Amino acid sequence: MLVIGSGPGGQKAAIAAAKLGRRVAVVDRPDMLGGVSLHTGTVPSKTLREAVLYLTGLTQRDLYGQSYRLKEDITVADLTARTRHVVGREVDVVRSQLARNHVTLYSGTARFTDPHTVAVSDASGRERLVGAEHIVIATGTRPARPGSVEFDGRTIMDSDNVLSLERVPRSMVIVGAGVIGMEYASMFAALGSKVTVVEKRPAMLDLCDVEIVESLKYHLRDLAVTFRFGETVAAVERHPRGTLTILESGKKIPADTVMYSAGRQGLTDELALDRSGLAADARGRIKVDGDYRTDVPHIYAVGDVIGFPALAATSMEQGRAAAYHACGEPVGRMHHLQPIGIYTIPEISFVGRTEDQLTEDRVPFEVGVARYRELARGQIIGDSHGMLKLLVSPEDRTLLGVHCFGSGATELIHIGQSVMGCGGTVDYLVNAVFNYPTLAESYKVAALDATNRLRQIDRLD
Repeated sequence: MLVIGSGPGGQKAAIAAAKLGRRVAVVDRPDMLGGVSLHTGTVPSKTLREAVLYLTGLTQRDLYGQSYRLKEDITVADLTARTRHVVGREVDVVRSQLARNHVTLYSGTARFTDPHTVAVSDASGRERLVGAEHIVIATGTRPARPGSVEFDGRTIMDSDNVLSLERVPRSMVIVGAGVIGMEYASMFAALGSKVTVVEKRPAMLDLCDVEIVESLKYHLRDLAVTFRFGETVAAVERHPRGTLTILESGKKIPADTVMYSAGRQGLTDELALDRSGLAADARGRIKVDGDYRTDVPHIYAVGDVIGFPALAATSMEQGRAAAYHACGEPVGRMHHLQPIGIYTIPEISFVGRTEDQLTEDRVPFEVGVARYRELARGQIIGDSHGMLKLLVSPEDRTLLGVHCFGSGATELIHIGQSVMGCGGTVDYLVNAVFNYPTLAESYKVAALDATNRLRQIDRLD
């Protein structure tokens, strides 16, 4: 098996095939071992978030006052020192895992010469041909760049360039209120940048529960973030002393920098897909079936390059599933309950359906809520904004959705995911004993809230 790309999906495909006794090779650029996820995406952005939270002391201000700050003058060097350290260590981990499983690593870029053969070009331009019975495409994505905008990577940039900023900007315009845009908006707002978010849609993060999004919006407005919903950027001008973003409505927004978060583009341009018998869509994505096979049966594709949900977590599982299928090994279907984690400040995570989706589907539900400020652990850590919401079926008392906002949300969600995945009911959470004081205790509080509401309905019925 030959795997093109060493990100989360490629790594897991290669290691799974190696564990099943296959000869495996991975191709990736020498400076990109671990893929986009490790170098410009998930890992560095989440590490940057940790550095921001630590150095700004933002999460401690409820305890020590609004002026509390661990370091007064935070520089880009302060932020990137931690990022470089984590990325370096993670690259070593990936290299070690591939070596331990006897996976051959070819440094260079790959392009198809025929459906079973790939030409690998190294940094000096030399080519070697590599043939394989099965090929897995796991090349990932890059930020999409509108053709009308002149990116320079310093004042007008995409999410890849943010990590190489020379200084923390005093003001910033972020175009796009999707997941990446909102994560960076909250980070720079926490650093003290004056952030303006421009979004052509009427709201942000439309995949999330409305109440959770409202909580985040309130919190970000408290950090002086300005939102311009229903607005489209007409032009971005670069000036010696900054940028001027001109909206179609006529508004002009001055700022030090502009960051575009306009979706992602599949990295398939240089693969010569036509020689393999494949084609990508306008966004560079490759179509696959339920087993991650492309239209050419021995070629698989996994990860962001196949589109939604484009998460590191799902990419890993797709890579493993593709390798098992290619090797004739039985593999269970990925469970439909996949948690979503959004690393804004505070973070958001959810699993299952939202209130709006249930209402649209005419599915009755009852709500149970726990607020961090009512938990001893919430008071200890100084998080008065957090909340956990359970959506419960009044018919069989199962959980229909779990939505969390606040510290540790992306960790907490897995309790709800497990209960839902095993077909558990809200009564399990009522009768379970949780460690005290913890944030996990919010499940019991929210479950009691939901069952009390259900009891009131039963009495009236």
